[in-house]
Amino acid sequence: MSARKQQLLKRHRQHKRIALLVALVVLLLIGALSSWWLLPLLVVLGWIAHEAWFADHLFYRPQDDYRYAFSEDAKRYPVRVEDGRLVLSDGFEPADTLILEVNLKASWLGRWRDPQVWIGEDRQDFERGVAGRRYLNLSGQQELLAQGRLNIRGRFCRLSSDATLYAMRNPDYAERRILIIAPHADDAELAAFGLYSRASEVAIVTLTQGEIEAKNYQRLGLDQAAAARLKGRLRSWDSLAIPLWGGVPQSQCVQLGYYCLQLPAMAEEPAHAFGSRESGEQDTRSVRQHNPLALPADVDGLPSWDNLQADLRALLTHFRPEVVVTPHPELDPHADHVAATRALCQAMEEGDWLPETLLLYANHLHDNDRWPMGPADGGVALPPAIEPLPIDHLWSPTLDADARLNKAMALAMQHDLQGPLPFKRRLRRLIQAALAGRRWPASGDDEFFRKAVRRHELFWVRKL
Repeated sequence: MSARKQQLLKRHRQHKRIALLVALVVLLLIGALSSWWLLPLLVVLGWIAHEAWFADHLFYRPQDDYRYAFSEDAKRYPVRVEDGRLVLSDGFEPADTLILEVNLKASWLGRWRDPQVWIGEDRQDFERGVAGRRYLNLSGQQELLAQGRLNIRGRFCRLSSDATLYAMRNPDYAERRILIIAPHADDAELAAFGLYSRASEVAIVTLTQGEIEAKNYQRLGLDQAAAARLKGRLRSWDSLAIPLWGGVPQSQCVQLGYYCLQLPAMAEEPAHAFGSRESGEQDTRSVRQHNPLALPADVDGLPSWDNLQADLRALLTHFRPEVVVTPHPELDPHADHVAATRALCQAMEEGDWLPETLLLYANHLHDNDRWPMGPADGGVALPPAIEPLPIDHLWSPTLDADARLNKAMALAMQHDLQGPLPFKRRLRRLIQAALAGRRWPASGDDEFFRKAVRRHELFWVRKL
């Protein structure tokens, strides 16, 4: 977790403790002035209300504007929302990625139900109580928009009549040589299954075993270290085998075997070896035996930044990618994700091969754990950007129903997404379904089945 997200979470918990303290004082006063049975009833009702409407980790105000600036080559068009349709004021030059800047205002029901914007048959959800600038994703609806037949309407919210359309043109990067950097098994599938399942030349490099937090495997009678070793083996196998579901053979998949949450420490002491926090292992070669090529760190297996750099330089030279897909270093706060892109950038600077383009993805956010909001199969609106991000081009390819089903099944194969849902979280979902109208997919219980299986995948484009 990044330092900024830790600060946001700390502030969120402080505010919650203050709110709970105030609520407790109020309840005690009510209990003292009324019948004894009213106090436990109010406590239960208060807890239900919290689970239904106040349990989200939202570290900004729903009234805050999102702050985006787009690259100069993005075409800008004034748009009107009239009679439930989007009307362009000027001619429209077709583009593959369309983003609509619009102001949203939640209705009174939109404080208790998630505000929705329907664009044709697509649905994109926003924060309860939203009142500010947001960015809808219209990619894939170019034809209807150009014909003036694209319907748009808000549910539990109102849209401003004036809006701005940003249109961005990209090559189809699925036709280029692609290298995907996955800090952990499942990151490639979460961010880019739709992309890599269409690509003709793609390689996937997973940096870590993902062995920590293996408590579920201790039910097999294993101690903590043995459970972590088993989880590391399973997730390493996932990183090599599951891409075949998307058409990527094992000969194009590499597992480097470094240890989970140790990449940032490795970066600070490049020559020092950092073994696993939980498994007791110190040798990355334990999961490298199925790699399709020999790598520099195979010599000693030391989990050091210097070895990671040598591996990445060798892989860039071997696969010679034109495009590299990697976590967004400013948007995705996971410490391993930030360090993964840092490692890639250093390897590109010091190595013999420089790609043309980076496609950046975010599987996590600093300030909103539900993004993309709304149910599975909906579109992907732009994430919160309360603090300005670097100015980047955007590319948002679409996934049809078959591609979304295949992506869901690829996630279902991931061992880290198969764990049972804790009782408290399952109860929270039942409460939110009944009172807040939320829905979760049948494909899996993990939150990523809702967040990642969408009509769009979303990448920030940086030219090198």
